[in-house]
Amino acid sequence: VQLVESGGGLVQSGGSLRLSCAASGFTFSNIGMSWHRQAPGKEREFVASISGGGGITNYADSVKGRFTISRDNAKNTVHLQMNSLKPEDTAVYYCRGVAAFSNDEYWGQGTQVTVSS
Repeated sequence: VQLVESGGGLVQSGGSLRLSCAASGFTFSNIGMSWHRQAPGKEREFVASISGGGGITNYADSVKGRFTISRDNAKNTVHLQMNSLKPEDTAVYYCRGVAAFSNDEYWGQGTQVTVSS
């Protein structure tokens, strides 16, 4: 089982980035996926989640209206479109998968997002 994030980088305040997480090693449509982030000196926090079929999404209040999570089960990928980025969005972003039947949990290695003011 492997989750590999990509798409991080440096962007100015107000800009956009699109993160991707490529999954392998399991039946992707059975996995609820989510994005989390961890800023320096802070605990890892929830950002957004999407159900296996893609019909149910949830967002942290801090990103509602700015971030959109989506998934392509044919390509085993989940995306996080981040618009109107703020310096406080600076963090390492991780994707996480939780298997529907076993609750086994999987994490990617993270991708750095830096928003300059």
